[in-house]
Amino acid sequence: MSAAATEPVARRLSFLDRFLAVWILIAMAAGLGLGRLVPGLGGVLAEATVTGVPLPIALGLLVMMYPVLAKVRYDRMRTVTGDRRLLVPSLVLNWIAGPALMFALAWLLLPDLPEYRTGLIIVGLARCIAMVIIWNDLAHGDREAAAVLVALNSVFQVLAFGLLGWFYLSVLPGWLGLERAALDVGAWQIARSALLFLGIPLLAGFLTRRLGEKVRGRAWYETRLLPRIGPFALHGLLFTVVVLFALQGEAITSKPFDVMRIALPLLVYFAVMWTGSMAVGRAAGLTHPKATTLAFTAAGNNFELAIAVAVATFGAASGQALAGVVGPLIEVPVLIGLVHVALAARRFFPAPVTVTAATAATPEGSAHV
Repeated sequence: MSAAATEPVARRLSFLDRFLAVWILIAMAAGLGLGRLVPGLGGVLAEATVTGVPLPIALGLLVMMYPVLAKVRYDRMRTVTGDRRLLVPSLVLNWIAGPALMFALAWLLLPDLPEYRTGLIIVGLARCIAMVIIWNDLAHGDREAAAVLVALNSVFQVLAFGLLGWFYLSVLPGWLGLERAALDVGAWQIARSALLFLGIPLLAGFLTRRLGEKVRGRAWYETRLLPRIGPFALHGLLFTVVVLFALQGEAITSKPFDVMRIALPLLVYFAVMWTGSMAVGRAAGLTHPKATTLAFTAAGNNFELAIAVAVATFGAASGQALAGVVGPLIEVPVLIGLVHVALAARRFFPAPVTVTAATAATPEGSAHV
């Protein structure tokens, strides 16, 4: 095994990725400071919009998501989709358990705060993307499986996000005799944001890889192009965080108790989803890397998409948007902590099988490679 393969994952990450949490916290503080110190900044930022989303946020979201989706090996999707022990639990956890758990927590813990409750339900529908690959790498998860699951979630979100949003915000509350969302949220109204802020970068990422590999080859694409466009994901994320916190700065700093109320269901959600998913992976017989990938892709959420949908549907200064903005405040430190838990959990999984040269030469051994 090479020295690079045995080196801790954190050391193999770039300087920017290694200190991701620090940059996000700095961006949050910068946005809060701008929002409080520059009068009228929110009005200026929100003046130009794209489908109801302030133009700076729209640009930041597109720039942030494109490099991540350009990294996905779309030709390897069959490898992961053929592993039913990983794929089936992932689909169930992401699209049944996750949204249902967030719906239940939002109603149980925020029964008197309908705007925040709606914002959290939207967060529960926005499944993992972007940062989850970083946490998965740090925890020694299966990177290829994580990338493919993120791609599958991206495609599914484009197709089903609007329908699920309509179901959880309007249909299900009606069936249970609960209060429906204050505004009439239609499936297309939510799907439009998903198509714009996820569909466009997904298509761009797919075409970039297909054309790049066809024209210049995979080696050039992986070693030359991806390192050049990769940092733009973090740049777009930090820019978006600054703008969002500038728009919501007054609400966050003047309503600390509301922020704490929003944080509680998020904390419970991350703990339950991650622990439960790790246990499901162990019970299904997955290796530690794949179980780790299952846990992080099930527990992580696409707060960027949730924020875009909330802003486009309810407005940049709404309580729904604030609920989405609080998400990264909780997700970053919690998932960093869960990285250490994942590393410690390796002792609960069988040791990886070492394939010797003699074993690999046999038909039985080759089946395990």
